[in-house]
Formats: sequence, structure tokens, C-alpha cells
Amino acid sequence: MLKDKVAVIYGGAGSLGAGVAKAYAQAGARVFLVGRTEAALQKVAAETGAEYDVLDAEDEAAVEAHATSVVERAERIDISLNLVPRGDFQGVPLTEMSVEDYTRPVVRGIACQFITARAAARRMTAQGSGVVLSLNSGSANGSPMMGGTAAADGAIDALIRQLAQEAGPAGVRVCGIWTAGVTDTLTPEKLASAGAPAMDEAAVAAIRGGLDSLRMTKRSPRIADIAALATFLASDAGVSITGTWVNATAGMFPS
Repeated sequence: MLKDKVAVIYGGAGSLGAGVAKAYAQAGARVFLVGRTEAALQKVAAETGAEYDVLDAEDEAAVEAHATSVVERAERIDISLNLVPRGDFQGVPLTEMSVEDYTRPVVRGIACQFITARAAARRMTAQGSGVVLSLNSGSANGSPMMGGTAAADGAIDALIRQLAQEAGPAGVRVCGIWTAGVTDTLTPEKLASAGAPAMDEAAVAAIRGGLDSLRMTKRSPRIADIAALATFLASDAGVSITGTWVNATAGMFPS
């Protein structure tokens, strides 16, 4: 589905980034992983056959220079996907949350998404085609105890729709995926970094089960599910999809 396409995955060293990189490579794409931790990038690159570059996706100059470098090496950029963590802090009522914890994912998230999407759209507009993809939880539709995640998701939702309108006439598609959590990415370490108390694997398994129970299908999306959807959206089979968010929450909420 992605034969001869060139894809850049920002935040590609995480579990979801690795899953998408594998799917893209299997579909025929040349994949460039981007992240801040070389050891983690090396591991994913070895597993997927991807290439990698170490940089901070919040660094505007570095992202622009990297996009230019990818075009120099591969002649084009066909797919750009941003999966960079935003520093979300959850599980605390808004009335007890600090301004910094609430605003951090909003400021980081929209800045990083804007920087990478803009860099990709500039190159794609020049070549007359391309797909810019994003992903978030869909919490802007309403999710209690999610802190600034809801506001960050809402800002990114708007960015994707606006960029699609502006870049569409040049042949560039822009869209996103709502997941409301991908359960096989959840680990005690990841939850702790988002503000959750220390917990063991059994407690995390209970959270996964709780998320499953909230879905219409009683099954949460998995890495492989989202990777397959991201492959479809990036391919020519998704040519009519732009300016929208695909609800891949397994029915966490209707849309």
C-alpha cells in the first residue's frame, strides 16, 4: 500500500511508533524515525529496518533542517506522523491541578505538532502530494480527570482541520486518529510519568480491563489496529479522507 513512499515518524522510538514503523515498512515505505534518545531509536530501527535521526521535535530549526535532509536523501516526504509525548498529567481534579501541569501538554503539544506538520506540508506542497497525520486520545469530546489532555487534543484537532483546508488545493491531505488509549502501550512506567501513583502489572491490567469495559465493542484498540489504520490513511486508498479525525476509540464515544 505504501510502495516507494517516504515516511517520517516523530516520536518513533515509543511502542506505538515502533508498531507504525513496522507496518509502514512492511507496506513498502522507506521510514525515517525521529526522537531524542538514540539507544531507543537504534532498537526500533533494528527491528523495523527503518533509518533514524536524533533531534528534538520541539526545535524548529532542527525539524526544518531534518526535513530538508530527508528530501536530500530520499527525494521527497510522502507521510509525516507526529507521536511525540506532550508531558500530559492526569488523574487529578482540575480544582487541584497546577497551572503548569494543566498547560504543559497544551503548549508542548500544539507547538510540536505545528512545527512538524508545517515542515512536512511545506515540502509536500512543493511536490504536489503528501499526507500529514496526527494522533490523540479524542479527549476534547469530553473526558473527566484528564487534565490538560482535553485542551491539548482540542487544539490539535483544530490545527489538523485548518491545515487540511489550506494545504488541500496543493494535493496534501491532513487528518488524524482518535484512540482514547491504546491499551498495549500502557505500562506502570508510562502511567507514572502521566501522574498516576506507583502500581504493579496487575494494577495496570485492571486499568486495561476498565478501558475495555467503556468501549461499545468491549475491546480497546491495540498497537496493530492503529498501525493498520495509519497505513490505510497514508495510502492512496485513503485519498478521499482529509480535514477530519477518524474515531478509532472502539466506541468510547460516538461521533
